[in-house]
Amino acid sequence: MTEITFHFNVPDRAAYACRLLRKATRSGARVAVTAPADVLEGLDRELWSFDPVEFIPHARLIQGGTVATRLSPTPVWLVEAASDSPHQDVLLNLGAQSPAGFESYARLIEIVSTEEDDRMAARKRWKHYADRGYPIVRHEVAA
Repeated sequence: MTEITFHFNVPDRAAYACRLLRKATRSGARVAVTAPADVLEGLDRELWSFDPVEFIPHARLIQGGTVATRLSPTPVWLVEAASDSPHQDVLLNLGAQSPAGFESYARLIEIVSTEEDDRMAARKRWKHYADRGYPIVRHEVAA
């Protein structure tokens, strides 16, 4: 069963996602990040610039695209649909909806900002997972 963790009260979702992805890649995890295209574009830019001395290997897969064999070992994939990722280890959701196909991943991480719209959408996702019997871990991010 997919392990689900919510990280609440995150002041800057993109910066927090970058730190989380850095930690994950250091530990050898392979992560797919799912979100709408505009969010993925912003995260892609942030990943290139958030740390001047460290690079987080990542690739962006345009919806409906294919993964080149030489890129398949890349540890972080930015995908609009979770099912497009070449691996199903960890899924980081930055979208407003529960990602279709999340149950094929070993772990799902939800990042929730302090903005009310984001918190409302997170409540719906939480309910979606809880109604299906998934145990959920809540992580409060310190300010």
